[in-house]
Amino acid sequence: MHIYVASSWRNTYFPDVVTALRNAGHEVYDFRNPPTGDPGFHWTDVDANCAAWTPAQYQANLTHPLAERQFKYDIEAMETYDVCVLLLPCGRSAHADAGWFANFAPGNAVTTSTRQMMRKLNQYRIVK
Repeated sequence: MHIYVASSWRNTYFPDVVTALRNAGHEVYDFRNPPTGDPGFHWTDVDANCAAWTPAQYQANLTHPLAERQFKYDIEAMETYDVCVLLLPCGRSAHADAGWFANFAPGNAVTTSTRQMMRKLNQYRIVK
């Protein structure tokens, strides 16, 4: 199975989950280490002061070559992988990825230590 793991750079479980899924025989998309060998994307690679951007600056930087490259990697994986695992804790981007899968792909799974009612919007399989 091809598994897209949506999570956060700050999630300390991410490397172990990716390794465990690969050891179980799955192909796993790792946004931190794209299959091309390029480094994973950080907004700070575009601008060290990205946290202070205005909405217009953010929108303009969505077309930066590094942002475009990472989006290409992510969307190609999303369009071809079978399922998304939303690995919590994570932020808005990972939830957006999982939302995309909920709409366009056959299934999602979410690992959770918190209870949030709105996860009921999608037909997730909740795992611990």
